[in-house]
Amino acid sequence: MDWITEIDIKDIIDILIVSYVIYKLILVVRGTRAIQLLKGIFVVVVTWALSSWFKLNTLQWMMNQMFTFGLVGVFIIFQPELRRALEQLGRGKLFSRTTVEEDTEVNRRINEVLKAVTYMARRKIGALIVFERDTGLTDYIESGIAIESQISSELLINIFVPNTPLHDGAVILRKHQLMAAGCYLPLSENPFISKELGTRHRAAIGMSEVSDAMCVIVSEETGAVSLAMNGHILRDVKEDALLAKLFEELKPKAKTKEKRSIWKWRRR
Repeated sequence: MDWITEIDIKDIIDILIVSYVIYKLILVVRGTRAIQLLKGIFVVVVTWALSSWFKLNTLQWMMNQMFTFGLVGVFIIFQPELRRALEQLGRGKLFSRTTVEEDTEVNRRINEVLKAVTYMARRKIGALIVFERDTGLTDYIESGIAIESQISSELLINIFVPNTPLHDGAVILRKHQLMAAGCYLPLSENPFISKELGTRHRAAIGMSEVSDAMCVIVSEETGAVSLAMNGHILRDVKEDALLAKLFEELKPKAKTKEKRSIWKWRRR
């Protein structure tokens, strides 16, 4: 009886772990192009099941061949999502950063960027500004021209003035520093991206697909401001909405109640 109970407990733990992993995978792919791909895979599986049920030999053979080579295809198709999942795993509590930025510094950085973006949007000056977060962007920083200066609206505007050496690339910000300009970013290969979007927008989406970075884009054709995050792009973002989103995503994370309670207990 004890042996049966032990097996039941192991099965329950096994099911809970698998359920949790599946739940996390759904959170990773939610809102990305992987959802559309998963729908396609679901259609293929349903087709295979129906062909087996009705004994459609030719169709069943085709489905079997597709499943044989499909595993390799899944790794190729879901490469950005798998990379993002591994990065999120690495950004867990075990590898979390211990330092926290001050509210005043974050406010100053956001205000400087917003001032520059507003100025460039009114004059239709194209720009691409990348905020580094947990995923390191050193490889992309090294592809540009090192600056490593304090962030200011005047510097950002001067970098993106047309016909200057650095205006074509991206600017990458790390905390309170402008690390580099003229940086090359990976272009997104998402086929669902609107044809209206140019290289600058596609690069911003590509950057947000391979990292957790936030990208602010100013269109040189329309002056519209866009925001790219998690493989998605939000177009024609108004100033107030952009300000609110930047504060929401970049403000220092508050300490948990558990940590505060431990601190209070130690002080007693």
